[in-house]
Amino acid sequence: MPTQPKLTRFKQTVLSKYQIYNSIFMTLPFDSISKTGVLLPLFHETCKNGFENGDNPTAIVNTFFKKYQARRSKESQIDLLFRFIQYIERQVVLFDAIEDAAFPVVNNMDGIGTLRSLKETATSENKLEKLQQYLEEFKVRIVLTAHPTQFYPGAVLGIITDLTEAVKENDLLTINDLLAQLGKTPFFKHKKPTPYDEAVSLIWYLENVFYKSFGSIYDYIQQNIFDGKHINNDIINIGFWPGGDRDGNPFVTPEITLNVANRLHETIIKNYYRDIRKLKRKLTFKDVEERVFNLETELYNIISHEKSTLTLEHFSSELENIKQIIIDKHQSLYAEEINSLINKVHLFGFHFANLDIRQDSRKHNQFFNNMVDALLENKSEIFPKNYHDLNEKEQVKILSKVKGNIDLSLIKDEETLKALNTMKAIKTIQNTNGEKAANRYIISNNQTTLNVMQLFAMLKLVAFQDELTVDIGPLFETITDLENAPAVMEALYTNPEYAAHLKSRGNKQTIMLGFSDGTKDGGYLMANWAIYKAKENLTAISRKYDVTAIFFDGRGGPPARGGGKTHNFYASLGPTIEDKEVQLTIQGQTISSNFGTLDSSQYNLEQLITSGIHNSFSDNDLSMLPENRVVMDDIANLSYEAYVAFKAHPKFISYLEHMSTLKYYAKTNIGSRPSKRGKAKGLVFEDLRAIPFVGSWSQLKQNVPGFFGVGTALKKYEDAGEFDKAQRLFKTSDFFKTLIENSMMSLSKSFFDLTKYMAEDPEYGAFWKVIYNEYETTKRLILKLTGYKELMQEEPAGKASIAVRESIVLPLLTIQQYALKKIQELETAEVKDEEQIKIFEKIVTRSLFGNINASRNSA
Repeated sequence: MPTQPKLTRFKQTVLSKYQIYNSIFMTLPFDSISKTGVLLPLFHETCKNGFENGDNPTAIVNTFFKKYQARRSKESQIDLLFRFIQYIERQVVLFDAIEDAAFPVVNNMDGIGTLRSLKETATSENKLEKLQQYLEEFKVRIVLTAHPTQFYPGAVLGIITDLTEAVKENDLLTINDLLAQLGKTPFFKHKKPTPYDEAVSLIWYLENVFYKSFGSIYDYIQQNIFDGKHINNDIINIGFWPGGDRDGNPFVTPEITLNVANRLHETIIKNYYRDIRKLKRKLTFKDVEERVFNLETELYNIISHEKSTLTLEHFSSELENIKQIIIDKHQSLYAEEINSLINKVHLFGFHFANLDIRQDSRKHNQFFNNMVDALLENKSEIFPKNYHDLNEKEQVKILSKVKGNIDLSLIKDEETLKALNTMKAIKTIQNTNGEKAANRYIISNNQTTLNVMQLFAMLKLVAFQDELTVDIGPLFETITDLENAPAVMEALYTNPEYAAHLKSRGNKQTIMLGFSDGTKDGGYLMANWAIYKAKENLTAISRKYDVTAIFFDGRGGPPARGGGKTHNFYASLGPTIEDKEVQLTIQGQTISSNFGTLDSSQYNLEQLITSGIHNSFSDNDLSMLPENRVVMDDIANLSYEAYVAFKAHPKFISYLEHMSTLKYYAKTNIGSRPSKRGKAKGLVFEDLRAIPFVGSWSQLKQNVPGFFGVGTALKKYEDAGEFDKAQRLFKTSDFFKTLIENSMMSLSKSFFDLTKYMAEDPEYGAFWKVIYNEYETTKRLILKLTGYKELMQEEPAGKASIAVRESIVLPLLTIQQYALKKIQELETAEVKDEEQIKIFEKIVTRSLFGNINASRNSA
């Protein structure tokens, strides 16, 4: 039987099941309000018809109550709106579970971009040896961050997992029970999680998903591409930020860093213990049984905090010995299972994930100067007395040669002491869990060579002295910093002491590039193009000094923050960009949506591996044509000018503050970090974090950061009669094509009918029209550019999924806008009704959850 088109598979396995199970869900009694499940479809229909007729959210809500619930009191109406929010949140979960269950059916697990497809292509083209050579060096690292866009508490994640399994089995009784459980389980947290809580939540994915999916992928590569031979390279590994990321999070302490590292260690040991126990039931042979029992005992001792002498080296070698005995004496019975465990130990060691530390360069500067002042006051000779009077070049020279050991009792500033103790904690973690457990320090907002050398000196003085076993990764974020990055790195490469450090680290230099803040600073096209050019220039300067640049991309979920179809982005880079490793951040609901199940995790990891290999493995020259570079550069600059002018609009900040959900993000209790960087009372653009910034546009269904400036830039080409140049760029540049396709996703998730009422607002009407006009221009010209009749025409299944999700949350968006409008009215009243304001603020805050989860990559 031929395979059905992807859209047909989606309709059969997702859409039809959702309609069936949702009808069951709507009949379940969850609360004291009768007939909520009956009324929600009526409200949904009122919203749909209302927006089609040009009504505003307030009119739609009032129409619904007048038509269907005229006898309800004002209090009862509010209660019903809260019940609607509860139901819609749970409808989103139901759809998530059904889509997760159908993942291997809707997506071809052996199709283009998978390892099986890669292997078959390599074999047919006689390139299997070349593929093996490449995989001996190539790596993919996904880095899980603690950024607060995961709105589901742990209990709900558990229900989603069980519901997904029940849907797979079509187990109606279990589904019914789980839907009822879902209806009674709280969806929001009454208090903020600690950084340790965040780490524990994400370790769940390591323990239950990545341990298995990473192992399966590695086993497949070894057995099918390397014919069972040992691979020295780990190929895939996990980075981890919760408990280590201090940037803007004062709640991450050295103690939390140590506790998180310990939790990671204990969790991987538990996983090994479970596997050893399973093997013990099978390996009941002479010369093997006792050895397996001894390993089980040692692992159990570690878990139960008893004394154990088991080291990673002994554990690995003992498993190899057991495997050899099985091969030599027992006809290789269960050798495959033992080998699979050996591979997992090779991948995860005793650390499970590589814990990164991150802090802002401005903070480092503060801590460093505090440290120097304390040392000078105590007559230390580590730094010259006139250090602060020296210029930057002279300071860098001193820092590169610095020697000594700091007595931390001299440091009186509490924040500085915490920072320095964190550096000591890195050394402690390396001693207990192995060097890979914590061997990278990211400097966010890195602007100068001095920023790097201050950290270089602090690490050496505090913990590492003559052997620095930590990679320092500068993070370049703004458009200006990206332009300056090659000069910063060249100064480091030509510094003899730093060059010696790099040599000891295999001549590899991690360089992180921030899509999120880049987009916030320079707009969608310019951020991506500036990063592309920075990578080219950084590759060239690194190769000049025989250094391999390892690019680490700080990506968010949506296209506006570097997300979207990420694997297409990596497959589109040419030979002018170093591609030995693919490293990127995965965060929030992108973790659960792209990597939350074994199927989705394996599929998306394989897509990343094959997309990274695509550059070097393909015979096609992916270099950008010279004429394309000129057009790309021009389009990026035109879009940048439009975006900068938009940001400079006098209503830009106040619109976000008064007309969006920006200030409500801090009230959701989903993350441990403060929602803005600075301490200023008013809203300052520079202090805005990218997540609430992008998320607020998403809640408005305007998605500005994903398209603003694109339409203006394309229109210049249309007006000049040169639109064919832009069309040629789209057809011949995979990089530009990927950017446009991702921007289409942002446009597809926009819905301006929701906020059309703002056009009449005396203060913000003109500003709203600026946004809407750019949306209309961008949509029209992207369709002209691509030749499509509708957005996302080439991805009908993805488009259908978005349509269902947007339909589910339409009533939620309406309620949110209704509440925001009510707040505005109440705040301008002569006598403020503070109680009523609080109620409507709670409605806005509660409505954030379902909207974010439904979008899956909206923040």
